[in-house]
Amino acid sequence: MAQVLEFKLPDLGEGLTEAEIVRWLVEVGDVVAIDQPVVEVETAKAMVEVPCPYGGVVTARFGEEGTELPVGAPLITVAVGEKPAAGTGGTGAEGSGNVLVGYGTSEAPARRRRVRQERPLSGASATGGRSGAGAADGRAAATAAPVNAQAAGAATAVNGQAGGVATEDGPVPVISPLVRRLARQNGLDLRELTGSGPDGLILRADVEYALRAAGQGATAAPAAEPHPPVPQAPSPASAPGSPATAAPAEIRTPLKGIRGAVADKLARSRREIPDATCWVDADATELMRARTAMNAAGGPKISLLALLARICTAALARFPELNSTVDAEAREIVRFGQVHLGFAAQTDRGLVVPVVRDAHARDAESLTAEFARLTEAGRTGTLTPGELTGGTFTLNNYGVFGVDGSTPIINHPEAAMLGVGRIVPKPWVHEGELAVRQVVQLSLTFDHRVCDGGVAGGFLRYVADCVEQPAVLLRTL
Repeated sequence: MAQVLEFKLPDLGEGLTEAEIVRWLVEVGDVVAIDQPVVEVETAKAMVEVPCPYGGVVTARFGEEGTELPVGAPLITVAVGEKPAAGTGGTGAEGSGNVLVGYGTSEAPARRRRVRQERPLSGASATGGRSGAGAADGRAAATAAPVNAQAAGAATAVNGQAGGVATEDGPVPVISPLVRRLARQNGLDLRELTGSGPDGLILRADVEYALRAAGQGATAAPAAEPHPPVPQAPSPASAPGSPATAAPAEIRTPLKGIRGAVADKLARSRREIPDATCWVDADATELMRARTAMNAAGGPKISLLALLARICTAALARFPELNSTVDAEAREIVRFGQVHLGFAAQTDRGLVVPVVRDAHARDAESLTAEFARLTEAGRTGTLTPGELTGGTFTLNNYGVFGVDGSTPIINHPEAAMLGVGRIVPKPWVHEGELAVRQVVQLSLTFDHRVCDGGVAGGFLRYVADCVEQPAVLLRTL
């Protein structure tokens, strides 16, 4: 007979303790497959689709859209069928085993075993074993069959064979459902990976590294080159000199979600990091000409942000002190071997800093594509917590807002941030003569605990040299 299992809001990682329900993806009475997303929630980091580890019929939902729930609060209940014997039809109560951060399928039986299918899973006949969806009655079970045949096929594809789904003694710790989807789309078995996150947590970077090592590219739709946001003009009613209109005495906006997370992080940076800023003007004329020549040669267009990122990674190879963090409790400076480059992106939901993994190992084309993908994900609110964390250095191109300079606030717990102003024609002494050149202001804010002014100045001067003479980069290629 059917049993009802409760699925609670899982720990979404990075110390997040609550999430707001944005949109329910299922209704009471719907049949769901194992690992099917059932709700879209917004955390302080990103929008996340939460998959349910059980297959069956949704019997209850907890919380209306717009409600904020703490981690561990009930999300839905699912009626699943009695667990069948191996090789028989029906639906098991065992969860998928694929989990989000800190969340395990604790309702599943303690003893797990291998399930072997005697024939390939296809069509509506693939309703047995682990991949079938449970039902409270015969009608629901019949409805679940075609839905869960697809889920079973996907799970089989992950293992690279049609004969069965391998399991092991414990769940696979995965940072987000999108990482599982990326592995599934590329036929990668997550159980064969060793995660680089805390306690063996599998990150997106681990999946991408495994795919590159196998000679594959991650399956992703091509994204357009990002465009700067268009400032909105003030409405006539709010313009100076407009007729007076009734206005509230004050407006209070809760510091929660992304806005609250940004506020907390900036305040912590100012409170804990003894920062200093240095800046320099650079002639970017040759860099702009180089980009024009690259794009005229054919192939994917190269973005200016990608060229600046390539310059950053080359500079960090020469001045690795800035690719680090300070462990205050241990009183140690931790220097990183890889450059995970964050970049500031303004979205309708607020400021976010997506992270390009292994930026030091990417060329300009790869960087352009990844910047475009992450920018689009930021605009649509689909960035995962894993894509917003783990940065080691940040690049902030505030020139898109039409400003020349700024003093960046370090993205805690990193040690430095490079800011880039707008590139505009200005009078400049070039080869001993006054000329109109494309000039940009570069600003570096750094944690004075990790280095002194000599290192910071050397880094910034090398960046400026590469901007002025892109051929300087050839020494490090």
